[in-house]
Amino acid sequence: MRVYKNIDDFKKIKNAVVTTGTFDGVHLGHIKILRRLNELAQLEKGESVVITFWPHPRLVLNHQEPFSLLSTLEERIDLIRKIPIDHLVVIDFTSSFSELTSVEFIQNILVDKIGTKKLVIGYDHRFGKNREGSFESLNQNASRYGFNVEEIPRQDVDQVGISSTEIRKALERGVISLANHYLGRGYSFRGEVVEGDRIGRTLGYPTANIYISETYKLIPPDGIYACWVYLPSYTKLKGMLYIGNRPTVSQELKHSIEVNILDFDEQIYGQPIEVEIIQKVRGDQVFPSLDDLKIQMQQDEKETRAILGISIRC
Repeated sequence: MRVYKNIDDFKKIKNAVVTTGTFDGVHLGHIKILRRLNELAQLEKGESVVITFWPHPRLVLNHQEPFSLLSTLEERIDLIRKIPIDHLVVIDFTSSFSELTSVEFIQNILVDKIGTKKLVIGYDHRFGKNREGSFESLNQNASRYGFNVEEIPRQDVDQVGISSTEIRKALERGVISLANHYLGRGYSFRGEVVEGDRIGRTLGYPTANIYISETYKLIPPDGIYACWVYLPSYTKLKGMLYIGNRPTVSQELKHSIEVNILDFDEQIYGQPIEVEIIQKVRGDQVFPSLDDLKIQMQQDEKETRAILGISIRC
């Protein structure tokens, strides 16, 4: 897949089969659209083109309102690459770009820049200034601009209607299984392993403290989670993730994201890390003493291992 982070680098192609959207999270609904895009590209003997936008429009137009995303740009690119698609065009979404009318978007982007011959969109897709454009307006302009439009009906995506918004809501409630069902995979985040205060090691559970630079990335509620861990040069590792303020061991109440990698004791400071969350074990809580916390962590480990389908440590 060729990735263009500047639309001016894209060379107009003869037979482009195109879809457009933010694709936050690249969930099962998005995958349905992208696979159909590839099918049509093969039928039309053309090339598949995905147009996406960065930053997310809500981060630009409603930047004063708190808003979290399911995926960073690089995560989105990696997920779309798995389909695979021929071309991915990332359009710089700015306040001035948001002023483009739907007709201007069709003419300037879809026709002049891309050379669209077939456009595939999801149900209820809106575009252009004030989201004025719709499937109906696209159909009205399709013959004028020389391309056809196909809409993926809601019932073809999922009977309940998968959306990035519903996935965010599920994650914010800690309902990981529902979010993962909609995503078609475990929800994940990436970061860098940084040095912590090493309290976990004194409890018998050393943790990798994770720094996430993208402040907009959605992090589930405080608690303990069973997860898979991915590090360079290692296969998939088993993990017990903690998100919270560590109220039992610290008075600072500094928010922390750290993972105990089970059956693993290597020096990994400074390395990139990815955590795929599988299931919530319990919420965060305060314990009377460190001994009580350690006893609970031992129970958490048993539950985590059971969730991940592995044996209990002797």
